[in-house]
Amino acid sequence: MTDALKWSVARRLFIVAALLGVAQLQSATLQQLSMGDLIAKSTAIVRGTVQGSYTAFSGPVIFTHYRVQVAEKWKGASGATVDVAVPGGVASGIRQAYSGAPQFQPGDQYVLFLWTGKSGMTQIMGFSQGAFAITQDGSSDPSLMRSASHEMMLDAATHRQVTDQPLTLRLSELRAQVASTLGAVR
Repeated sequence: MTDALKWSVARRLFIVAALLGVAQLQSATLQQLSMGDLIAKSTAIVRGTVQGSYTAFSGPVIFTHYRVQVAEKWKGASGATVDVAVPGGVASGIRQAYSGAPQFQPGDQYVLFLWTGKSGMTQIMGFSQGAFAITQDGSSDPSLMRSASHEMMLDAATHRQVTDQPLTLRLSELRAQVASTLGAVR
């Protein structure tokens, strides 16, 4: 094998290894959060409508920031709108994607379980685990749906791998569960 061919093979192997490493960095192993965990660990819980979005770098990570018009606040201090940052997006011609990160469209309505860190950035608890889509069925008590995450999840108590399940419930049921849990915590 010639030196040029060895160099070409080595370079290709390095590129493949680097790409696999990046793919691994952008996949996630999540802790499965119970409804009680979502309620207790969230710094804010809101019902609102996505108004728009923009992308920006925070260090080396691109975040899509969604502006959510708050219709109801169930926990935490929240103004009329909240900026929710989700990892991934396109900025300066660079695309980053993160497995398990939800994507929203203007007009979509959600109940969001949020967490604000020391940096002041507000994110969704447990990636998609903390985002409940409100179905537009014309009902005064609409259904909420959270799709199952396809990410690897670990049970908090046993640290064993578990499979996430989709969850559907009524807005009034979730509102009552949040109120009950917060009442028990206080």
